[in-house]
Amino acid sequence: NWFVNYTSNHICALNGSTVTLGCRYSNTAGFTVQSVFWTRKLLTDKEPPDLSLDSNYSGRVRYLGDKLHNCRLSLSDVRVRDRGKYYFTFIRNQNKEMFQGKDGVELSVTELRVKMKPATVVEGGNITLTCTTNCMLTDTPSFTWYRNTENLLASIFSSSPLHLRSVSQSDTGSYSCAVQGQSYRSPAVTITV
Repeated sequence: NWFVNYTSNHICALNGSTVTLGCRYSNTAGFTVQSVFWTRKLLTDKEPPDLSLDSNYSGRVRYLGDKLHNCRLSLSDVRVRDRGKYYFTFIRNQNKEMFQGKDGVELSVTELRVKMKPATVVEGGNITLTCTTNCMLTDTPSFTWYRNTENLLASIFSSSPLHLRSVSQSDTGSYSCAVQGQSYRSPAVTITV
């Protein structure tokens, strides 16, 4: 019997990042696969549109699978409008029968934000900056912090916020965070001491 299994039914990706939709499938023995593709549409009696032919995804989607078992898809430069469901579909040579993993993969797209506590800065006080997202990123990232344009720390783990202790005028500046290895940065939070 045929099947389509997705590695995860929900993926949270950072705006501007590259994400892989994991997928395995099997065709019924004795039948051959004619074509394979991913789509945003559920299967009806009509063949759904192939994502790789959609101008909104031009140059950003790459099928990493084959016509046997692997059906992984890579999506680069993820955009907010990419959020939603993705379905793997294959068509058999015999009778042009179409099959689809109807569970699909739900893609959420998030931006980075810096949260500051406390909201009011007092000289000599302590400040905690946390890099946050709207959904739990599928790949647990390490964050890099920037003050103005300078890389503040080599890297810290996502569970570790940036602590500024006994702040003084030398801590004044615009602070932003980025996922290590990604160019996209959060909007800056300005600290004035």
